[in-house]
Amino acid sequence: MSVPQRMTGCSDFRKLPRREFLKAGGLGLTGLTLAELLRHEAHAGPTARKEHSVIILWMRGGPSQHETWDPKPLAPADYRGAFGAIKTSVPGIEIVDLMPRCAKIMDKWSIIRSLHHTNAGHSAGDQILFTGYPPGTDPTTNVHPSCGAIVSEQLGHLTPELPPYVMIPRQVPGTDSAYLGVAHKPFETLADPANEGPFTLQNFSLVEGISDNRFARRKNLLQCFDQFRTDLDRSGQLDAISKFQQQAFGILSSDKARKAFDLDAERDSTRDRYGFTARYDPMDPRRCSASAFSQRLLLGRRLVEAGVRLVTVDCRWWDTHVEGFDSMKNGFLPRWDQAYSALIEDLDQRGLLETTLVVAWGEFGRTPRVNKNSGRDHYPNVFSAAIAGGPVKGGRVVGSSDSKGAFPKDNPKTPQDVLATIYQHLGVNTGKHYLDHSGRPIITLPFGEPLHELA
Repeated sequence: MSVPQRMTGCSDFRKLPRREFLKAGGLGLTGLTLAELLRHEAHAGPTARKEHSVIILWMRGGPSQHETWDPKPLAPADYRGAFGAIKTSVPGIEIVDLMPRCAKIMDKWSIIRSLHHTNAGHSAGDQILFTGYPPGTDPTTNVHPSCGAIVSEQLGHLTPELPPYVMIPRQVPGTDSAYLGVAHKPFETLADPANEGPFTLQNFSLVEGISDNRFARRKNLLQCFDQFRTDLDRSGQLDAISKFQQQAFGILSSDKARKAFDLDAERDSTRDRYGFTARYDPMDPRRCSASAFSQRLLLGRRLVEAGVRLVTVDCRWWDTHVEGFDSMKNGFLPRWDQAYSALIEDLDQRGLLETTLVVAWGEFGRTPRVNKNSGRDHYPNVFSAAIAGGPVKGGRVVGSSDSKGAFPKDNPKTPQDVLATIYQHLGVNTGKHYLDHSGRPIITLPFGEPLHELA
């Protein structure tokens, strides 16, 4: 069987010539300038124009299946935990009783209760769920590209003014591009909408204190410098730099990009619905608080609405070893109940739920038996996920766990099945091969089938 040739966009970042690293106005993008990113993406071939998108709500740390989407109210006390179950709007489906808002809209989202894999390490689990492959010797470093990098490589930009793959606020293990190259790393917002104060994204703003005229002069100066460098370069390797810098400056000054990331443009009522007290007002401290990850979810909605293909929202840190019940009751669950239900309803009301697949999960679940510290430990043998939008019909449950929430009982599913569902929704070819850094052909997804039970 023939193997596709190595793509020029998949070269190792460390082997790039120094002359390729010219800053676009001094504004860097996660270690790369926008011009560099765009130049590498152009080498990757033509882009697709599907209008489908994905939001991954990454609950890093590992949310407990018992305290979220698979409560066991009839199990012994040291398994069922401190909470009960609540009926949802869909007969026969119950979730933990601290998520009443999610229960009311159960018809709009579904649950997978039989997920499993075999690695109980945080970063190792990250790698499995984002790439479909086991980790390498260093689980914090990608050996294989994340699903977002695959989407970027195969589909490219949905909207030219915006990157195809965004992390809010920054990368976590498993989300890198590996052998696909630096062109397909995620754009990191770095600025965090969960922080107090106005949300300002430096990468898509003019440098503070620089007028539009000074910005234009800097742009013209760089163009002249590029031409000079190109004239000196007999090999012609720099011929296209000006073109890519034009695109980079176009993004930096794009109204569409700035509007997409302008979280403060949202109405107070919308921000309140997700979990925000009100807009930032330095004269009134009561109006300066945001609820952890809540505003990150709202920014994710704004980005897919503007034309980002895949957004990953970091919703950490669900690692509830000690006093886990207190953390869930007074921290995670009320915020999640409000923000997740707001996101699903918001997407639905805007007509975006049909085209936006929302996957909420973490790298594993928690031990079925409560530990001595009123918490639960790492447990990959069975865990749950919430999934909504796109091809997914609401009000369904895929698979089940046993009576103690310890192992899949029926219809077991793997993380690769969820990735296959994401890829199918976006139109990614899971059978495409790439060459890794050693020249071996690697298939996009080693195994897994889309979750037909949800369609």
